[in-house]
Amino acid sequence: MGVPDALRRHLLLSSAAIFLGMGGGAAFAQTRSSTSVTPASKAVGKPAAMRGSTGVAHRQGVHKGTPRKVAAAGKANSRISAASASAGLVKKATHRRPKYVSAHGVQSLSVHASHASRSSELAVPKSVMKEYVPGTSPYKALDRMPGVSFTSTDPFGIDSFGANLYVRGFFMNQLGVTLDGIPLNDQTYQSVNGLSLASAIIPDDIGSMTMSQGGGGVDVASTNTLGGTIRVTSSDPSDTLGGKVSQAFGSYGSYRTYARFDSGRLNESGTKFYTSYARTDEGMWEGKGDQFLQQVNAKLVQPLGERSKISAFFDWTDLQQQNYPDLSLGMINNLGWRVPHLYPDYKKAYQWAQQCNNSPNNFMAYPGSNGQVNACQMPYYDGGQHETNFLGGLNLDLALTDHLTWHTTAYGHAQSGNYSYTAAASAASTDPDLQVATPNGVPLYQEVWKNSQQRFGITSSLDYRWGHHRIDTGVWYENNNQTAGLYNYLEPELGAGAPVKAVGPYDVYGPADRVYNFKWRTNVVQTHLQDTYTIIKGLTLTAGFRSLISQTSGGGHENDNSWAALDAGGLPSGSLHATGAFLPHFNLDWRLNRQNEFYIDVSKNMRAYEVSGTGVANSLFSVPNQQEFLRQKAQSKPARAWTYMGGYRFTSSIVQLDATVYHSTLMHELLAGARGTMFNPISEEFDFGRISMTGANGSVSVRPLPGLVITNTLSYNKGTYDRDVTSSAGNHYALRGKNIVNYPSWMYKASVAYTWHGINAHFDANYFGKRYYSFMNDTSIGSYWLANTGVNYTFKKLAGVRDLTVSFNVYNLFNNKYIAMMGENNNPPVGDYQSLERGATREYFGTISAAF
Repeated sequence: MGVPDALRRHLLLSSAAIFLGMGGGAAFAQTRSSTSVTPASKAVGKPAAMRGSTGVAHRQGVHKGTPRKVAAAGKANSRISAASASAGLVKKATHRRPKYVSAHGVQSLSVHASHASRSSELAVPKSVMKEYVPGTSPYKALDRMPGVSFTSTDPFGIDSFGANLYVRGFFMNQLGVTLDGIPLNDQTYQSVNGLSLASAIIPDDIGSMTMSQGGGGVDVASTNTLGGTIRVTSSDPSDTLGGKVSQAFGSYGSYRTYARFDSGRLNESGTKFYTSYARTDEGMWEGKGDQFLQQVNAKLVQPLGERSKISAFFDWTDLQQQNYPDLSLGMINNLGWRVPHLYPDYKKAYQWAQQCNNSPNNFMAYPGSNGQVNACQMPYYDGGQHETNFLGGLNLDLALTDHLTWHTTAYGHAQSGNYSYTAAASAASTDPDLQVATPNGVPLYQEVWKNSQQRFGITSSLDYRWGHHRIDTGVWYENNNQTAGLYNYLEPELGAGAPVKAVGPYDVYGPADRVYNFKWRTNVVQTHLQDTYTIIKGLTLTAGFRSLISQTSGGGHENDNSWAALDAGGLPSGSLHATGAFLPHFNLDWRLNRQNEFYIDVSKNMRAYEVSGTGVANSLFSVPNQQEFLRQKAQSKPARAWTYMGGYRFTSSIVQLDATVYHSTLMHELLAGARGTMFNPISEEFDFGRISMTGANGSVSVRPLPGLVITNTLSYNKGTYDRDVTSSAGNHYALRGKNIVNYPSWMYKASVAYTWHGINAHFDANYFGKRYYSFMNDTSIGSYWLANTGVNYTFKKLAGVRDLTVSFNVYNLFNNKYIAMMGENNNPPVGDYQSLERGATREYFGTISAAF
């Protein structure tokens, strides 16, 4: 694991002593579903990653290799990630303004008086985000919470190909995520129905972020909500003229720049705006290459009287990244933990591709493979993505009367993306779908998935306060025009020119050979109604429901006539309907006094069908032909989930404690498994019927001394498949009782933070238990620890500059070896498969920032 046994035992025993002796848990934002909130007394706390659960969706489309024949029997609406092997691997009537809990400058996760339509939520204040290197994905801060797992191949967590988020066993494409009320939908790589949070807003411009502890509020606009919701709001412009700049430098030549200008109040009415720019350049810790992200944000706020306002938000993102390669357990065991792409050694990639061409089934073709790895499995020359996004939203918050308010958000999102990989032209393969012979005879070619989406929508709701009631009702409509196509581009002969870049341009040596192109149109309508009723002081009941209708029409419309799938009647085309007329949500919040609170949350949710092109993906449109699509459509149902949660919260000036127990039942989850090689995957589809997850989360934050905050969290999840299944390929698997893949049963997190005058130091250590890789649980990844530390000092005023801050951070302090991304190309039903990505090595970052 990269840490001496004695030191590891010491860390474990010390953390256990803190948890047992002082209490365990993270100081999270205490949350309310009630409309009347008693301010919490002063408390303390400074809050202190694997795919694999029931709803674990994989990346849209095949990232590696041309689409293969897919034996289908119900494609998944979520992606499953993978794990690494046993074999010793590292494996809201009245509202009162809430008080934020402080501890001599150490801000804890705060008490949050939530909107009536929300269930109990946990809020993460910006003080927690500030502990990370500027530019780090906001999901990293969520990872401090119990039951949350966020990991990534890069330390910033902005590589969408290598990032994954789980919450109580639900994957990131099963969570409802919004930004200023704008639905972000599917958060996974290559999605044509959503936008990654990392690309939606510059982290420095986030004003607040909350996450539901239960199934999430019915007012959240999302096609994805199964396991909860995450709400993000952008910060408002400052009332005073000014700005901020920051510059970070890090290992492997990484650097990050941020600048923001605030106009201040421009007139008596209070008009104000800001604009900001951020640029992140990450040097890759494995192999050669660069991961680049630049963003522009802008926000305008126009107050209307004392209680109303209009605001507009804009985001532009340009993402150009080379990705890390997929690994298998065999590759790690036989070739080690560093198996990079061959870029920029095109000659070697060329030679290996020739080996694959000449002997595609010879597993001894690669030296040192020990019979487990052949040339056709190697991560060839390069892989990457180039994605551009435009996102805009207009918000109207109008107080129509003293009791009635109207909230409306109109938005638009346009995205275009190219996702590429250098593949081998295996003309000698026995599988006709793999017999790729390039016109120029070069054994390599560049596969490029060209995806796009144009989403436009509006949400509108009314909030009425009447006596002890607060009634909220609203509607959401969205239209999305989506495309997904696969194109092959020529690579040059040796010495005949530079190879095609992973981020383009791709047509250097001629036009593309189009393999397929899909077009769809998706329309979504959601309505909700909810009443928050204060029964007696301190006791509040929230009851409501939402109705969701999602319809997608379209399919394959441009195809290569030589494609083998056309022999069976063409690529899939048609319509899919996901309808949930009554999706209820109930929340009971009982605050006995200022210190003790009990809460219960029950919800039913549904996820719309996933949309993706042909290949190894969890979509009915990704089956190989029309007949199979019609068969699958007749048998499939959209995934639904019931979640039951109960909890207790205690708050005092010394201790914050939160404990919850929950049970979730996920029904008709359609997932795909894969085996074989990455360039010749054999896909099997599973309707798991029913998956059960039962668990408990505990968090305790203690302040034994002024300025010192110790936080511990402990999480347990028992997730199992509830029946045996027969796959689309006709294979029977005795899955009943088997553990869900990719999500650990046990997680423990400890954090220590100390603030004295202008200095703040923090240390956090996370333990992740064993994660299963295959559905049959015969391969797994062992447990591991991951630690980070940092220190910063703020000069309140120096040389005319205010809030000058200097910080130093270390990620993966003990340089542990671990698997971050799992199941990006599906999980195997049994055994091994090339669908793992290693987490980042130890890296150092220094940052200086100033406000003016």
